[in-house]
Amino acid sequence: MQIFLDFESDEPIYLQLKHQIIAGIAKKELKPGDRLPSVRAMAADIGINLHTVNKAYQQLKQEGFILIHRQKGVVVHPEGVPEADEAYRIKLEQSLSPLIAESVCRGIGEKEFQQLCSRLFEKFTDREGDNP
Repeated sequence: MQIFLDFESDEPIYLQLKHQIIAGIAKKELKPGDRLPSVRAMAADIGINLHTVNKAYQQLKQEGFILIHRQKGVVVHPEGVPEADEAYRIKLEQSLSPLIAESVCRGIGEKEFQQLCSRLFEKFTDREGDNP
């Protein structure tokens, strides 16, 4: 899996890195138990500060995407990512709410918003062209 960072983006580098690793897991480019580079190696490979990588890794660890072992290094969680629970669903709703409000303000209707969501889901799953 290759990491591409946009240093001109408003999104912080650690979030870009975190989001790309999550996308790699979602697309099955990274499988449970796969090793990721150490903090130092990742920082050197993509040319960023090691504290930036550490921040992304710590958040991924807290959210259950990766494990960090002293001997084994950084690995995609061997048991897979925990299933969504009620707390995650609440967090998801809180994250989507401002996006939907802004979309409404900008004239994007519910159908167009749902179509965009469907296209994005297709990027991360094997259901391309398989709309329920």
